[in-house]
Amino acid sequence: MIFPRHLPSLRATICLPTYNERDNLEPMLRALVGILRDGDRVLVIDDASPDGTGEVADSLAAELAGVEVIHREQKEGLGPAYIAGFRRALAEGAELVVQIDCDFSHDPTVVPSLIAAAEDGADVVLGSRYVPGGAIPNWTIPRRIVSKFGNFYARLWLQSPIHDMTGGFRCYRREVIEAIDLDSVHSKGYAFQVEIAYRVRRAGFRVVEVPITFRDRERGVSKMSRAIMVEAAWKVPLLRLRALAGRL
Repeated sequence: MIFPRHLPSLRATICLPTYNERDNLEPMLRALVGILRDGDRVLVIDDASPDGTGEVADSLAAELAGVEVIHREQKEGLGPAYIAGFRRALAEGAELVVQIDCDFSHDPTVVPSLIAAAEDGADVVLGSRYVPGGAIPNWTIPRRIVSKFGNFYARLWLQSPIHDMTGGFRCYRREVIEAIDLDSVHSKGYAFQVEIAYRVRRAGFRVVEVPITFRDRERGVSKMSRAIMVEAAWKVPLLRLRALAGRL
């Protein structure tokens, strides 16, 4: 009888961008540290939060094993924060890179499921609201319409089979991030999620969507703005045009 070979766990770094998340940071970090395995880490990327989030992060990093903090000089948006985190994670040997929001809209207890799917062979694992089993239980009807239209718009322009192009709860194998020219990614807001999803699909990586329940934040203020939506509106067709011109 042949027994399956035990494969060692892949070292994961969880990238956690923050801006004015003082009230959410400590419970989120304690939840994430509670599910870390040997060799895993959490990387807080703070964009000079005026509410003192960076100082809270430093204090918790001194207390909690496996937590590290990047302090950025100013707020530049979600995309640049994640790119800074990706670069640090790869430089320090991460084999998997997880991205998650700090406001508990993404359930930290689901992180092991994303990691397991990557260890099972997926190149990219997306926590999806829009596959069977996914849910957004406490959203208003207008917000549902905006989100569904945003995903429809991105999928239509980019001819993508991914159901949740704008979702930010993800796990990447390091070779996926290494294959992306991060210097050429200029999206700042939620267009960053769409752009990365499009690039990895075009590169031929295997993308798996797993259902998640997405909940509105209970503390703090959403970072969504008109400028972020406008950026996504023009960035999505630009991505398609650049791809058709062979410049992506």
